[in-house]
Amino acid sequence: MLHLLDSNGDGIRTSSEKEQARIIIYGHSWGASQAVTLARELGRQGIPVLLTVQLDSIRKLRQDDSTIPSNVRTAVNFYQSKGLIHGRSVIRAADPARTKILGNFRMTYQGHRLNCRNHRLITRFFNKSHLEIENDPHVWEQIASLIESELSRSVSE
Repeated sequence: MLHLLDSNGDGIRTSSEKEQARIIIYGHSWGASQAVTLARELGRQGIPVLLTVQLDSIRKLRQDDSTIPSNVRTAVNFYQSKGLIHGRSVIRAADPARTKILGNFRMTYQGHRLNCRNHRLITRFFNKSHLEIENDPHVWEQIASLIESELSRSVSE
């Protein structure tokens, strides 16, 4: 990813190249925790992030997936609270003046199950809700809409 930011290929990421970055980071489960960690590392390098999407974020050891760094323009959190594994219910901005939290959206799957056959039977048995949120077309429609909105907004600036 960092290599792609070096648009002229000289091996140096200039401030102009960093400012032109159009980065959106998504993650589910531990990947959602890692998404925030990646955004934080990009922030240390002065690289902005348009959007982070956390889907049922499960905090990894020595990572803070609840505080969105100030180099992130917007962030959203989708979570569910059932089963053995359930995601973080609240994220917040390290600097609310620089980062807008679009919401912490609780998803429920009682009464309407989703197809999770893309996962092993044993995993579905113990972690059904954690997998359903990842396979929820309604969530994916919202994510697609947010991505389109952020990309459109960044192009018009």
